[in-house]
Amino acid sequence: MFINSDTLKLLRIHFSFFLMPLFFLALSQSTVPHFAKTILSFIIIHLFIYPASNGYNSFIDKDEESIGGLEKPPLPTKQLFFLTMFLDVVGLFAAVLLVNHLFALCLLLYIAASRAYSSRQIRLKKYPLIVFFTVVFFQGAFTYFMAMTGIAENQLPLNLPALFILLACSFQIAGAYPLTQVYQHKQDLKDGVVTLSYKLGYKGTFLFTALMFMVCNVFYFLYFKTTDRQNNFYVLQVFFLPIVLYFAWWFLQVHKNVKNANFKNTMRMNGIAAVCMNICFIILYFLNHHSH
Repeated sequence: MFINSDTLKLLRIHFSFFLMPLFFLALSQSTVPHFAKTILSFIIIHLFIYPASNGYNSFIDKDEESIGGLEKPPLPTKQLFFLTMFLDVVGLFAAVLLVNHLFALCLLLYIAASRAYSSRQIRLKKYPLIVFFTVVFFQGAFTYFMAMTGIAENQLPLNLPALFILLACSFQIAGAYPLTQVYQHKQDLKDGVVTLSYKLGYKGTFLFTALMFMVCNVFYFLYFKTTDRQNNFYVLQVFFLPIVLYFAWWFLQVHKNVKNANFKNTMRMNGIAAVCMNICFIILYFLNHHSH
């Protein structure tokens, strides 16, 4: 089957880079990572499930203005829809056959939430608070748990440290998610979607994000303290610094002129955060597994 370039663009495979940090965090905190299953889980999530989710969202929305990872998205075709279905099915079968059943079940639930987010029949994105909590849960705590089920021989224990890290992941997404909507207010309203970022306003979105990240950092501190890995927390603070500095600079620019809440600055924020967090959690993996 020939896949045209516009269809490939709308899968936004490169956007998976922005979604990798929680996978690497799970890897860094796993006690007994299974090498082959870690690689397989990573490929299934980032090269099959996430691109399928991006593609389905583009197929439904038919965006004419900038979306995450694409400044000028092409119009989708039916080929995109069938390709997203194919990627999901292949990803699920690979999970069942090559990883484990719990990981496959997690993927299925993630796919269902992703479809509910975009589909015209359910359209969760029309309800700002419902979609906020859905995204915060599924892209935060649930993604961490899902990654851990694929990576580790032993499953995530349901104890106090696990609660702290799951909350940290969800608050991290709670801060990031409204910020990714800040340049799309007009486009979302045109499609009948009132986002949390729109309700908060430009400055309110930045203040809300700052609050969520502060709470997130508190839970990271509690997690690393209760697991006796305080050195992990200090490393995390070093990599948070460039993100905080850019965030503060951007907030000042938006305070001067709301036109600075644009696609270019949003993608730059995403890029800095993804680079810093991915490197940070990879370093934590080596500190925790290869430093003895």
